[in-house]
Amino acid sequence: MEQWTLIYDGDCDFCRRQVGRVARWDSRGRIEAIPFQDVDLARLGVSRAAAEEAMHLVAPTGSVWHGAEAAREVLRLLPSGRPLVWLFGLPGAMFAAERLYRWIAKRRHRFGCESAVCRRGAVGGS
Repeated sequence: MEQWTLIYDGDCDFCRRQVGRVARWDSRGRIEAIPFQDVDLARLGVSRAAAEEAMHLVAPTGSVWHGAEAAREVLRLLPSGRPLVWLFGLPGAMFAAERLYRWIAKRRHRFGCESAVCRRGAVGGS
């Protein structure tokens, strides 16, 4: 079976908790979660700045999704997540999902993130 790569902030407790959920739900072992701090991002086609702002999912073919699009694709890969994928197809759903993703990502420090990236994002009115 082909391996997908989920790139996330390994210094963020909030992010690690979410990745832990994905790992528990990934009964087929299709997703390998790797902190962006531990991977050659350039080889995967992801910049460090982009990895600091959002999770990324890299397909075996090299296609890359980020943010809410990555969340949608992760759900598609998880047996128990597939029934939820249709929600992303509703009119305006991807727009709303991306806005929600960005809102949460900018406020990760409120959800237990202690990484420098989270603290930097908290500066300036989160």
